[in-house]
Amino acid sequence: MKFIPSHIAIAASLSGIGFPLIGIGSPIEQKKPNVVIILTDDMGYGDISCYNSNSVKTPNIDKLAKKGVRFTNFYVPTPYCAPSRATLLTGRFPLRHGLVQNPAPDAGINDAGINANEITLGNVFQDAGYKTKLIGKWHLGHKPEFFPVKHGFDEYFGILYSNDMRPVQIIENMDTVEYPVDQSLLTQKYTNKAIDFVTTNKDKPFYLHLCHAMPHKPLAASSRFYTPETPNDLYADVIRELDWSVGEVVKTLKKLKILDNTIVIFMSDNGPWYGGSTGGLKGMKATTWEGGIRVPFIISYPKVFPVNSKVEIPCWSPDIFPTLLSLTNVTSNSKNILDGDDITEIIKGKQTTHKPVFSMHNSQIMSVRKGDWKLFVHNPGYFKPVDLSIWRDPRGPDGTTIIAPAEQSNPGHYPGIIPTKTENEIQLYNLKTDRTESNDLSGKEKDKVEELLHELQKFKLSLDNN
Repeated sequence: MKFIPSHIAIAASLSGIGFPLIGIGSPIEQKKPNVVIILTDDMGYGDISCYNSNSVKTPNIDKLAKKGVRFTNFYVPTPYCAPSRATLLTGRFPLRHGLVQNPAPDAGINDAGINANEITLGNVFQDAGYKTKLIGKWHLGHKPEFFPVKHGFDEYFGILYSNDMRPVQIIENMDTVEYPVDQSLLTQKYTNKAIDFVTTNKDKPFYLHLCHAMPHKPLAASSRFYTPETPNDLYADVIRELDWSVGEVVKTLKKLKILDNTIVIFMSDNGPWYGGSTGGLKGMKATTWEGGIRVPFIISYPKVFPVNSKVEIPCWSPDIFPTLLSLTNVTSNSKNILDGDDITEIIKGKQTTHKPVFSMHNSQIMSVRKGDWKLFVHNPGYFKPVDLSIWRDPRGPDGTTIIAPAEQSNPGHYPGIIPTKTENEIQLYNLKTDRTESNDLSGKEKDKVEELLHELQKFKLSLDNN
């Protein structure tokens, strides 16, 4: 005689008198895990206190790191917005997904956008029955065919591109709902929209892609965080408000009793602009020195991953797509080739290796990192001094079309170690012993140069198959 567990027997008897029968014959299936990605814009590796003790204190982000896993060598493929964001959403290197420049309406770059054949995380989760929403910066095209609601997101609220590109206007789904925009309220508005979305969809699986405008210029913070009496610390005001936002989202998940079933990722799209901090790395946004492409990355999912843990293995943003699909047990029918790996075992501390990661600028691959070593195959450039007496930001606040405080950062506030001019096209650095990329070993370590050039050639060949 087959033994029938008592809870199933009771459920079966209840079903006979009209009670709903759930999960008979198999364990009751738990709701698929929710996914929340919090993406900041131009936040430096050293802008938060769990990465840099000299930074403004960010207790909520630090708490997320203590509840999860913090990566110390996490990379994005480009040191600027659109290609990096497209890679995060598709799991594909920019030369594969094709978006290699930033769309910009005020520069006439209107036809650049995500290809119709690309499959985003939004598409995959939407097909799996998730409710999906993108809040904030999109920057994958601003023509109607490129809008988030055409690429896997049920809902959208935000500015389609950078907050210094005119016209600065908030779009909801397909419609303009606010113009002009008081940028001091952006972080607050985006946070409130995120909380509303999470609260509304607490009983079904959801994917929230929260893309803050800050700390991309122009910097702006709400009255609660803005300290005009100390105008030189506007950047700190902005970071403190972003930290508040992270705390509010996590607090909401906890209050709704869904935090344990939610994968939370916090990261930046690239390195910092003027005023930020690389945490002692060389370079900044728009350069492929470490300060431009190494970003903070935290993932929290305590039911699967260790807490208060650190990963030093070099990984990169293409890994996010396959890793999230693995964690949620969601499959994709797409035949698009992915450039990332499922790094679940790395996050658990059970795997210690990762394939090489690459960076690029415009349409040119710039560097390859494998283990401790980084090889530049093109000269990464240097910082040319700027005459601050005549420097003006053409996209700075004007009080009408770009509304933000006047006290913005300038080239005098370089965020990292300033790169000086170097002659060699090919440069090799051991980042374990030389994190500032100061000692070029290409002349001494010729075997390592050849090894990394071979890795680059293999990767280039793989890009021939899309």
